[in-house]
Amino acid sequence: MIRLRLLTVLSLVFLVVAPALAQNRPERPNFVIINVDDLGYADIGPFGSKLNRTPNLDRMAEQGRKLSSFYAAPVCSPSRSSLMTGCYPKRALPIPGVLFPAAAVGLNPNEITIAEVLREQGYRTACIGKWHLGDQPEFLPTQQGFEYYLGIPYSNDMGLAAEGSKSDLGKPLPDARKNSPSSALITRHGADETGLKANQQPPLPLLENTKVVARVKQAEQQAIVETYTTAAVKFIESHSSEPFFLYLPHSAVHFPLYPGKDWAGKSPHGYYSDWVEEVDWSVGRVLDTIRQLGIEEKTLVIFTSDNGGTPRAVNLPLRGNKGSTWEGGMRVPTIAWWPSQIAGATESHDITGMIDVLPTLAYLAGAKLVSNHQLDGMNIWPVLAGTPAAVGHDHFYYFRGLRLEAVRSGVWKLHLGVNKPNQKQPKPSEAAGSVDQLYNLETDIGEKQNVIDAHPDVVQRLRDLANAMDQDLGIDAIGPGCRPLGRVVNPAPWIDHAGTFRVLAP
Repeated sequence: MIRLRLLTVLSLVFLVVAPALAQNRPERPNFVIINVDDLGYADIGPFGSKLNRTPNLDRMAEQGRKLSSFYAAPVCSPSRSSLMTGCYPKRALPIPGVLFPAAAVGLNPNEITIAEVLREQGYRTACIGKWHLGDQPEFLPTQQGFEYYLGIPYSNDMGLAAEGSKSDLGKPLPDARKNSPSSALITRHGADETGLKANQQPPLPLLENTKVVARVKQAEQQAIVETYTTAAVKFIESHSSEPFFLYLPHSAVHFPLYPGKDWAGKSPHGYYSDWVEEVDWSVGRVLDTIRQLGIEEKTLVIFTSDNGGTPRAVNLPLRGNKGSTWEGGMRVPTIAWWPSQIAGATESHDITGMIDVLPTLAYLAGAKLVSNHQLDGMNIWPVLAGTPAAVGHDHFYYFRGLRLEAVRSGVWKLHLGVNKPNQKQPKPSEAAGSVDQLYNLETDIGEKQNVIDAHPDVVQRLRDLANAMDQDLGIDAIGPGCRPLGRVVNPAPWIDHAGTFRVLAP
């Protein structure tokens, strides 16, 4: 049930729509956001893949606009909180890493999500796929503005090893007797508030709204892309005559790898490539459905990834992988498609990111938002539309968990001395020049040449930006601008060790 707070959403969030922009605003388009898990920057054709065949994404880019400096977060939960709330992760979901099963914390139900803003504007809303912002009933999509939810509430590796959650398709499964926790260990887990880890984790659930509809073992893992895609197509077909918002966050291509039966072994490069190619098929099914229904001229589709790719992926020419604040950990391949409004075969290098999705969709939907609820994103519709003189962010902050690790302004990126393992790091105001690292991302996108000694003025400017953030979200502690997490008492798994499905009281 959507809480009564939705009646006052428009008085809680900010962004006064500029009259000049409003004159050129398309009328209440549909929105589809396709968010892939752990996809590398160069894993798809439009961003340079030479391994994976992605004809549907190639066509999407030919008909749309690439965003080549679009930023997420280093890992799953923080990235998704940015997408949903328009905020830096630390503001809306201040946790050190990601959330796990039976977590006592999650995205606060008082946060304002894209779905809530759009629901107030008369949109039909659905989340189909991986949520990962809290698995307890109070934190699920149905409490955050979505009318319908189908999916695994966290990552597809957060289940039992004996049921395939810790190993790729075709790998031997461990002995369940030696690798499964006792029911008492799950019930009284004593873990930290972010949930159950490793072999404490219970069986993997597939939820529909707030009901377990399947126990996800190997067969269900292998069918997950098709399951999500079929449900997404059904939702689009059912609501094509009214404005809708579909959020489609895939479990693919996160470990463990489970390409569908029609895809496993079909690419020349192994299961990872198989799964990337199946995701491309899914994108094609969604776009073809939109075309067949004749609603492509009033539908904006955004394709992206929740963070950089793992070492299985290809992030070149970027440096680093998922979990880091190198460009390869946070810059993600993103395409915006809207045939009647976005010019095809175009590209923007402006600084944009997950934080911009909420204010942009709110603007396009006609939501007039007010100024007493802090957001960090901006309306980037002018950037997507290719409006002359349109620009993205002047600067961007790279958080990894609770720590600010880098700042970018224009072409310059300053790492704040946090990339040396096992070393106590100073705050930016205390950092020595030999510790910090400066890169020109225009000439050195791979962050190979530290030019800190040649540009002291740039270094000081970026340090000043970092120091200013210390007064807001904090450099490595919870700052005054961080909002409280949602919390519940006695969190419980959706499927216990005995295989009993959790059933909520009516």
